[in-house]
Amino acid sequence: MIPLIDLKAQYKTIEREIKEAIDDVLESQHFILGATVKKFEDEIAAICGVKHAIGVASGSDAILLSLTALDIKNGDEVITTPYTFFSTAGSVSRLGAKPVFADIDPQTYNINPSLIEEKITKRTKAIIPVHLFGQCAEMDPILKIAKKYNIAVIEDAAQAIGARYKNKQAGAMGPLGCFSFFPTKNLGGYGDGGMVVTDDAKLAEKIRSLRVHGSNPKYYHAMVGVSSRLDSLQAAVLLVKLKYLNQWTEKRQKNAEYYTNLLKQVKVVAPFVFPENYHIFNQYVIRVPRRDELKKFLLEKGVETEIYYPLPLHLQECYKDLGYQKRDLPESEKAAQETLALPIYAELDKSRQKEIVGMIESFLRE
Repeated sequence: MIPLIDLKAQYKTIEREIKEAIDDVLESQHFILGATVKKFEDEIAAICGVKHAIGVASGSDAILLSLTALDIKNGDEVITTPYTFFSTAGSVSRLGAKPVFADIDPQTYNINPSLIEEKITKRTKAIIPVHLFGQCAEMDPILKIAKKYNIAVIEDAAQAIGARYKNKQAGAMGPLGCFSFFPTKNLGGYGDGGMVVTDDAKLAEKIRSLRVHGSNPKYYHAMVGVSSRLDSLQAAVLLVKLKYLNQWTEKRQKNAEYYTNLLKQVKVVAPFVFPENYHIFNQYVIRVPRRDELKKFLLEKGVETEIYYPLPLHLQECYKDLGYQKRDLPESEKAAQETLALPIYAELDKSRQKEIVGMIESFLRE
């Protein structure tokens, strides 16, 4: 079996360091926030080149708390992409606001900046571009539109830690950036975890308060917040992994390059990378005819793949009331029918990649 991601293989390379880091936390008996979390926050802030990083319980909470800090509320509108994980839009809905979907660029699968401005109304309060699969959205035109209409930008960089656009770090280009440390991410913990980054001291302080029920100081509540704290055990694990992130990313990039070369003679569409982007390949996603049949074929041959995402958000049952119909956002709908993610983890060797491409080629010849 060739797994979609092999976390056991990664663990074996850092097992001793991970156990020592966890033991240190167990010896300290300090599990919520504290020095370990602060150290991890400081290191993420330094990597992103921002002044503040606030550890929270998940990537989803990072978005929710960012929206809350911006006072997004019932009746407001937030423009985002329909081709992303649910929490991007779900966090908007949790606050009673309305997600408004703009279609994607068919090459990168990121939100198409040229389709954003037509979606703006008097109720639009924010834009959430998603840096999907590890490649940054086109941020310059997005930030220009946001400035023109005086609306905020929250970068959903859940899949893009370390990615860059024109040498600017993912998450650090807008007022707020959000990361996820879900175990399958390039920088993944051993459970849930997330981070908000910002240069804005007031927003940072507000999010620090919101993650502890809106209290500041303790037991005094100027706002209604939630319980959303990054715990010390996750921070300890992530601090170990952070040392290896660059080399793991480079290995993923080499694997992606090798795949793309192998696939040149195969009737699939390999990932497109904008020249100004530093793509970290959280996923390696191809377009292919008869996608569902290919997925089944590969699984029967012992290769795990994944579909990100089989149904775009504007067509989800919970968003029926928004009034979208099939073919309203055609590029997102087409991508949902044609894309397939192949194994791309750092420990994947070239012989396995050759096997996978050979299977794809064999399937397409049938």
